[in-house]
Parts: sequence; structure tokens; C-alpha cells
Amino acid sequence: MKKLLMTGIALGAVMALSGVAQAQIKLGVAGPITGPNAAFGAQLKNGVEQAVEDINAKGGVLGQKITVSVGDDVSDPKQGVSVANKFVGDGVKWVVGHFNSGVTNPASDVYMENGMVMVTPSATNPKITEKGMWNVFRTCGRDDQQGAVAADYIAKTLKGKKVAVVHDKTTYGQGLADETKKAMNGKGVKEVLYEGVNTGEKDYSALISKIKSSGADVVYWGGLHTEGGLIVRQMRDQGVKAVLMSGDGITSDEFATIGGPGVEGTLMTFPPDPRKRPEAKDIVAKFEAKKFNPEAYTLYSYAAVQILAQAAEMAKSTDPKKVAEAMHSGKPFKTVIGDIAYDKKGDITRPDYTMYVWKKQGDKITYVEQK
Repeated sequence: MKKLLMTGIALGAVMALSGVAQAQIKLGVAGPITGPNAAFGAQLKNGVEQAVEDINAKGGVLGQKITVSVGDDVSDPKQGVSVANKFVGDGVKWVVGHFNSGVTNPASDVYMENGMVMVTPSATNPKITEKGMWNVFRTCGRDDQQGAVAADYIAKTLKGKKVAVVHDKTTYGQGLADETKKAMNGKGVKEVLYEGVNTGEKDYSALISKIKSSGADVVYWGGLHTEGGLIVRQMRDQGVKAVLMSGDGITSDEFATIGGPGVEGTLMTFPPDPRKRPEAKDIVAKFEAKKFNPEAYTLYSYAAVQILAQAAEMAKSTDPKKVAEAMHSGKPFKTVIGDIAYDKKGDITRPDYTMYVWKKQGDKITYVEQK
């Protein structure tokens, strides 16, 4: 009987240890995996998966491996909420996403209500972190910061130019356009046209007629690369030579594919190219070996996973609330895009937008940081 009892205890211990070994941290990555913004969804997905692969190869987090669930929100707020609810059902505790501000905003409510911590690598609308939620963070900056850089450039470098402001009526697009307009107006520059268009449109003739009539020298675009590319292509087709200026929403080489040769000279705000950071060298090489260009928000997504993992190690817990507390501590995290620390809202403490210009590099047109 004693021998049987000891065997039972030993078996129980083995099963318990086995359970610990099999414990997993469930992480969800959400964005537009399909649809017109799939290029950005690929950035988020690839960034997260590479980070998880690298962290798991080093033993995981607190002895646990991270598993990844992918949610396709197709840049639609309702679908984003559906993805968020599916993550809840699947037991996901950490989320990287979403891409669009208009999707991130409602999804963040679901995550808070269900005790999940989230880091968006790309949603820049100020309202996302102004709601005072414990669980919301980002690795990118905000549109009020980005708009200020654009407005400063307009007021100084493009002094005396007539500016039209156009947006796509979305949380991100109109939000960015309005922040730029507000900062521009504050510097004494009044727009000659303020216009909203619908996402998914293909014919922008009516808009371009208004731009022509306004005499605009610069068209500030608040929106994404899909519509932005079509607008600049049709502007050139109709003889409008105005310079297009936009924000991080056009940071994809697909912008040039859609817009054609006329995108040359387009101005764009985005942080200093993360691919050129010394911390990113080895990771960029891994992506390139897989034939994937880690542009725009790829490395911001990689960094999001690094921060969650380091915060868990700091908190000695994978519990989302404890992870969030560690992230709110103000201590910097070492990431592929440099050191990142957070304020009490969940915003990064180092906003660093700069100006790019789209120009020919070899056999393609791409974005190049201005010196």
C-alpha cells in the first residue's frame, strides 16, 4: 500500500510538472490581414510572429512559450470587435493590434472589460490613450505630434503655398487631417479647401476639380495609401501638379504601385526609419532572408511583443494587469526600435516624427528620410 501511495505521489508530481511545462501565454495579433490594407496587416503579423519565434527560441517568458492567434479585422470596426470577442473566447491575454485607429478604439473596450492588455503598433489617434484605460499602450506616436511636424514644415519650408486639406472621414484620417489643420492654422496658414471623401471610392474627379479650382499648391491627405495613391494618380492624369503630403498611413511601397510615377515628390511624416537602427540589424536580416521587407510597422509590432515579454519578466507574472503595471512604471524597455518608456496614459515618452520624400531609388519609387 505504501509503495502504491508513493507511486501515486510521484505520478502526481510528474503530471504537475508536465502541466507547468505545457503552460502557454496566448497572444493575439489583429489587423487587416485581407482587404485593401492587407499590406499593413502583413507588417503586424510578420512582426509579431518573428518576435514570438525569437523569444520562444530563448526559452519563452518565465518558462512559458508564447502562442499566436491571428485575427483579421479587414479594417472594419465591427469586425474588429468580433475579433476581440473571439480572442476573449480563445483565452488570449495579450494583444498586439489593431492597425486602424477606428478599429482599435472599440476593440480596446472589449479588451479592458475582459482583463486583457493590448499594444497597438500603429493606431495614432489621440483618443485611444486619452480614455484613461489601464490596458492600452502603443509603440507609435500620436496624430497631434505628427500633425505638428507637418504643420511646421508647411509654415516654414512651404511658406506662401496654398494648402488643401483632404481626409477619408475615418477616425485616423480625419483625426490626422484635423490635427494638422489645427496646428497649421495656429501658425497663420489657412487652408484653401477642406474636403472629406469616402474610403473605397475609385473616381475622385469631383475632388480633383475642387482642388484645381482652389489653386492649391499642396494637398494634405489624411488617410491610407490605397485612396491616397488613387488621388495622386488622378491628380496627375488631370494635370494637377500640387504636391501631396500625408502621414504614416501611406508608409507602404504599395502607395507607389497604386499612384504610379506621379507619387515622386510626395511628402510624408513618419518616425526615423526603424530598419536603420543598430538594434534592428540582425532582425532585419532575418526578415530579408524570408523575402519580407520589414517596413513601416513591422518592427513596431516586433517591439510590442518584446515590451510585453520584458514587462512580464519585470512583474514576475504574465497576468495582464501586473504586466500593465510594469509598463506604466516609467522604466525603459529595450526594443528593436530603441528604448521605449511609457507615461501614465500608455503613450511613449519619445515622440520622434520626421519628414520623408518619395523619390526614385534604383528601379522603384520609395520613401527616403529628409536630412
